[in-house]
Amino acid sequence: MEKFEINVDAFGRLSEEEFFHFCQDNDHLRIERDSTGKIVVMSPTGSKSGNRNFNLNVSLGIWNQTHQRGYLFDSSAGFTLPNGATRSPDVSFVLKEKWETLTEEQQERFAPICPDFVIELRSKNDNLQDLQIKMEEFIHNGASFGWLIDPYERRIYIYDKVTMK
Repeated sequence: MEKFEINVDAFGRLSEEEFFHFCQDNDHLRIERDSTGKIVVMSPTGSKSGNRNFNLNVSLGIWNQTHQRGYLFDSSAGFTLPNGATRSPDVSFVLKEKWETLTEEQQERFAPICPDFVIELRSKNDNLQDLQIKMEEFIHNGASFGWLIDPYERRIYIYDKVTMK
């Protein structure tokens, strides 16, 4: 199973609180919500993708320990973007000064900010066009730059706010 979508428009959009609890009640699933309120449930990645993702996290973690510029997050962290979507990039980075403006409660939930840098690592069952749209969404909502890594086509797509205007 790749993913399935739940459109809650007929029932009314879930509030931030309801969506957070829905995700907590279903923490065995990978769940995101787009800006229209559509809930997207994704299957876990394969082991090979999980290993690639882990190695990305380790590499960026080492860099961040050296430079201490901000905070890194893995794919289990959700962020509520300015457009209302709640997204979980595979790897994300938030500058220290931006993260520290949030309250403790905001940090404990889906932080109401857009990461400054995001990485999406394409898995075998991911649709490339869906990931490209997601990357554009991050840039349009405040990310400075991002990488979409496609190991199957051996390509890296680079997104930045300067060229995406």
